[in-house]
Amino acid sequence: MESLNRMATDLVDEAIDFADELNVAVTRLDNEATVLDFGVDIPGGLEAGLLLTEIATAGLSTVGTTVDTVADAPLTHVELSTDHPALALLCGQKAGWELSLEDFEGLGGGPARALVAEEDVFQRVGYRDEFDFAVLSVEGEQVPDESVADHVAEVAGVPESGVFLPAFSSASITGSVSMAARAAELAVFRLTELGYDPLDVLSVSATAPVAPVGDSEETAIARTNDALAYGGRAHLIVDREFDRFEEVPSSATAEYDRPFAEIFAEADWDFYDVPESVFAPAQVTVDVVDGPTHVLGEPNHDLLAESFGL
Repeated sequence: MESLNRMATDLVDEAIDFADELNVAVTRLDNEATVLDFGVDIPGGLEAGLLLTEIATAGLSTVGTTVDTVADAPLTHVELSTDHPALALLCGQKAGWELSLEDFEGLGGGPARALVAEEDVFQRVGYRDEFDFAVLSVEGEQVPDESVADHVAEVAGVPESGVFLPAFSSASITGSVSMAARAAELAVFRLTELGYDPLDVLSVSATAPVAPVGDSEETAIARTNDALAYGGRAHLIVDREFDRFEEVPSSATAEYDRPFAEIFAEADWDFYDVPESVFAPAQVTVDVVDGPTHVLGEPNHDLLAESFGL
């Protein structure tokens, strides 16, 4: 497989070339790193969110939109499919890089994580990237500055001029779209956390509704997580049977049927105090090659309607 960061860089170039059409603002910082505002100081958009997802998955996924219903209301849904789940979703898309600097707080996802490869998932997948460019998708309330780019360059082992930071806030159209695109990733990650070999997940497709943009980061984070946990649906094709498939959907947890605004508030908005098992799609079909098909969980449109204000 080619470098994930090389493939992501090609898509970043596309975002730069079509920045006006995508409503993306491109800034070259004083240290020559490049920041692309997909939805922090600007609203973002559907197409921006889809391209951002392609960037985060290094082009190893097919992403699009459709219109489906939530509590009888037509809403945009994001669909994502990939035949490279471990690389695209776990080594790419997953938001696993906490950016906690003196003047900046954010969460990084995307292929730059594979240049560091310190998370357990990289050992399990057996992948580490080597490339001169680093592409890190940054979720936060501020546009990343030189200090963020310097930090990413140092940790990833690349020159500052090779750092590309597509950025967005949760409370943006791009934020709602990119979060809805994570249903497949959450299903695969949850299965992996239960002990399943991520390389035995052969293919995955998933969909989730695009949450209405929140009036604050907290509202947006709660709504977008509700969209996944109560409206996300995933279909996984896997290579072998497993005795814990029933634990994959969010509906298997004790917290199911509670809005994320309540779950996060109870944890004082410290995500690390929230059980990982709640971060999963509502319904999952697991298709074992030459074996049984498991249909697990169920969506909760009543809770979604309340969360979305429908």
